[in-house]
Amino acid sequence: MIDALGDCGYAKIEVTSFTSPKAIPMLRDAEEVMGRIHRVPGVEYTVLVPNLRGAERALESRADELNLVMSVSETHNLANLRMPREKSFAALLDVIRHVDGRTPINISLSCSFGCPMEGEVPQDEVLRWGDRFAELGVRGLTICDTTGMAHPAQVSRMVDALQQRFDRLQLTLHFHNTRGMGLANVLAAVQSGVTRFDGSLGGLGGCPYAPGASGNVTSEDAVHMLDAMGYDTGMNLSKLLTLARLMPQIVGHDVPGQVARAGRSTDLHPAPDFVAALRAQFA
Repeated sequence: MIDALGDCGYAKIEVTSFTSPKAIPMLRDAEEVMGRIHRVPGVEYTVLVPNLRGAERALESRADELNLVMSVSETHNLANLRMPREKSFAALLDVIRHVDGRTPINISLSCSFGCPMEGEVPQDEVLRWGDRFAELGVRGLTICDTTGMAHPAQVSRMVDALQQRFDRLQLTLHFHNTRGMGLANVLAAVQSGVTRFDGSLGGLGGCPYAPGASGNVTSEDAVHMLDAMGYDTGMNLSKLLTLARLMPQIVGHDVPGQVARAGRSTDLHPAPDFVAALRAQFA
């Protein structure tokens, strides 16, 4: 799947996570996967890294980027990472110092738009944490609507503030469609100047600490929307849809993606047989 996605036009593909094999047995093959993928020139293969040991494994596997994660919400960070934010920051600081510029680092700030346990997260708090990491020389910052609480007006305000504050960082937006506003939030960010987004083929994913959570914005649905509006996404939507249509068979259940089921808005279908007779009748 990763090899096939490499031919779809992605700038970056998150391949795996170098988390503890005991904690998440399904990801124990991270090194094997990284060693077997076919790397397409021009595509960055990034990995999620939770701690120093994970960073060491990722560097040995020649990851193009390390993605480090913590939550802006103290409660969510305690629930998801089992530690307060300051302890998470200290652990990520150790990783950044260990990497020492050998590989680019991206920071993903979870629950930047809201926390299901604390409510709306103040924008200034997101900017404060962004400042702390920017001072450490990270390359990129991903602002995550982990639990799908963002709305377009909030996204526009956040993006304006982020672009003024972090104009030298690679800025990415990460939305979930938990409350049906995923694509609307993507559009709000695009219209404010953002060009990088996380997505998930078929809309897979979720969060165990967000009631009713859905996966990331569906990649093929977002690309279809932007293509239809005239934006140049650089993506091959036909190839992407072919892969998206394989997902239900791979995971064993339906997935949220809509364009893979309904087809592109430009795909035409034959009229029912009786329409020809009606045309003749009313001619």
